[in-house]
Amino acid sequence: MSEYRTKIDEQGSSGVRFELYQFTRKSHALGPSIHLPMAAASQAAPMAQVVLPHAATARQVRIILEGGGALLEPGALQYAHGKLQVDVQKNAGAGNFLQRAITSAGTGESAFATRYSGQGEVWTEATTKHFILAAMDGPQDSLILDDGAFYACDANIALSTHVHRSVQGILSGNGLMQPKLTGSGAFVVEAPVPVDEIEVIELDGQNELIVDGDLMLMYSATLQVELRPLVRGLRNAMRTGEGLVYSFRGRGTVWLTPTMRLG
Repeated sequence: MSEYRTKIDEQGSSGVRFELYQFTRKSHALGPSIHLPMAAASQAAPMAQVVLPHAATARQVRIILEGGGALLEPGALQYAHGKLQVDVQKNAGAGNFLQRAITSAGTGESAFATRYSGQGEVWTEATTKHFILAAMDGPQDSLILDDGAFYACDANIALSTHVHRSVQGILSGNGLMQPKLTGSGAFVVEAPVPVDEIEVIELDGQNELIVDGDLMLMYSATLQVELRPLVRGLRNAMRTGEGLVYSFRGRGTVWLTPTMRLG
C-alpha cells in the first residue's frame, strides 16, 4: 500500500474491517492580481493573477474483507482486489419501482446498495468529505440517518428505508424516506463536518431536545420526532423568527452538526 496515505481511524466486526485514510496533496488556486512593471511609462501596467499552491486534504475508506461482507453506497467504489463476490442488494422497505424513484429523487439515497463479500479489500473514491466510523451492538440497535449520510456497513446490519407517514415528516427537510440501520456490526457515515465538530446529545426520556434547522446527522430510531412551530399560534410563531423546529422526545441519542453552515 502506498505510503502517502495515513490511517486515522478504524472500526471492525466479524469478518470485515473499515479503515479511514487521509492524505494531503498540493493544489493550486488563483491568488490576488498584481501589476507587472512596464518599460514604457506611457503604457498602462498589465495585470497578472498569481497561482498559489495550497494543501488539499482528502480521505478514503478501505474495506478489508476476511470472509465477511459489506454494503457500500452505489458509485463509491474506486478499486477492489482479492477473491470477491459482488452483488446488488435492494434495501428493505424500498418498495416497488415507483417508491424507488421517489427514494432516489426525494432523498438522494439509492434504493440499492452494492454488496461485497469474500476475501480481499475495497477502496472507495478519494474525497474531501468527512466520515464517522462506529459500531452498533445489536440486535435491537437502530439508527435513522440523514439523507445521503449512509456510506457503508457490515452486511450483517439490516439496511432499510424509514418512511415518514405524516406531512410533518415529508416537510422535515430529511425527505420522504431516510436510510435506517438495524442490528450489530460496524458502519461508516458520511458527515458534512469534521468528527470533532459533531455534538452528541443523550436524552433520558425526561427532557425534550429542540433543534432549529436540518442539523441532524443521525438519531436513535427509538426517539419520537416531531416537526412543529417553536411556539403555539401562527402570530407567535412568526414573531420568534424560527419557523418550524424539530422536537425529540424519549430515550436515545442525537448526533448534531452545528457548524455545517459555516462551509
